[in-house]
Amino acid sequence: MSRTVLLVDDDPAVRDALGQTLELAEFDARTAGSFVEAKDLITSDFGGVIVSDIRMPGRDGFHLLDYALTQDADLPVILLTGEGDIPMAVRAMAAGAFSFLEKPCGPNELISVIERALKTRKMVLENRHLKSQLEAGDPAARMLFGISPLADTLRSRTRMAARAGTETLVTGAPGSGVSKVAEVIHLSSARSKGPFEKRAATGLERSELEQLWTTCSGGTLFLDEITQLPLDTQMALNDALERGGALLIAGSTQDLAQAVQTGALSTDLYYRLQVCHLRIPALSERPEDIPVMFRHYVAQAAEQAGLTPPEISQDLLARLMAEDWPGNARALMSRAMRFALGLGEEEETRSGLGLAERLAQVERSLLVEALRKSKGRASQAAEQLKLPRKTFYDKLTKYGLKPELFRGG
Repeated sequence: MSRTVLLVDDDPAVRDALGQTLELAEFDARTAGSFVEAKDLITSDFGGVIVSDIRMPGRDGFHLLDYALTQDADLPVILLTGEGDIPMAVRAMAAGAFSFLEKPCGPNELISVIERALKTRKMVLENRHLKSQLEAGDPAARMLFGISPLADTLRSRTRMAARAGTETLVTGAPGSGVSKVAEVIHLSSARSKGPFEKRAATGLERSELEQLWTTCSGGTLFLDEITQLPLDTQMALNDALERGGALLIAGSTQDLAQAVQTGALSTDLYYRLQVCHLRIPALSERPEDIPVMFRHYVAQAAEQAGLTPPEISQDLLARLMAEDWPGNARALMSRAMRFALGLGEEEETRSGLGLAERLAQVERSLLVEALRKSKGRASQAAEQLKLPRKTFYDKLTKYGLKPELFRGG
């Protein structure tokens, strides 16, 4: 979350004192002595908030407020008022100010209001980003949510697979959305106007496959859990791939190399699928995507039920980010649906875990984040967390984390 605060005050002593207070609270303080100095920093994509005095020579705080809201109606502006200016500040609140504080204001009060404004700003910008993705013509942007580098990589590789037009393997942990990624590949490909069929590979007979292949001519066939496809049908599938006509996307939550070793998957089919392989990262690898996805699922569930989406607290989002999510996106969607329907999810989540469990979840989340940022380089991750290497490895073992899983793919 951005911690940028634009501080505007014509009094150098006040400006310096407030700027120092902000820096001590670890805000990125940018100061200006007038509206003219601040103007160029006030844009619609400004990720922070504005704190401005009302009484300034020339263009005062009211003018700054009007200008800021013209640039972005959701940009939080906190106004500082002198003694006797309260009626003026109330009028400013009616005009769209986020809050006002009377000078001199205590550091704790100032910091508390700024923190609240920054959280509001972050939520607005995230929602805008999500809306722009939904409105974009790009299926990967519309359907694969997340703001993390891993989510960006997944979207770009999905587009590459669609352009390649070859057999594709999509893997991921249970609940990660394998079939959804397959659909995005189809919609992003030159075959998007053709048929798209999704079938479970388990028990699929040769005759059914032949019929499906014909039906999908000019389009895409997605076979889920490809390692469960009967061997006789695998032979028929290899023949069909040689003939062409349809595009195959195979999905799996299992280790295909192990399936080859046990004889469950033919070597020919395995090597065909390995040409283009997409792995969906688990939610535990990208906790920063959880708030974006949860808000989307809540809004979607509320719309389907004809309800007003409930307010989502930062406390709830923090707890969600600290969880393991072995069920991945599917489990998060289920949680969001219950929350949207008012089934007491927040209280259930709060009461279901003790302090030790919550602390363990936070610790695991920090380990995952360090491994992700270091791209699986354990020594670098240990340095980030300021942990001795042995302690770091002990914690990885405790939580079942393997650095090699964070090295791409």
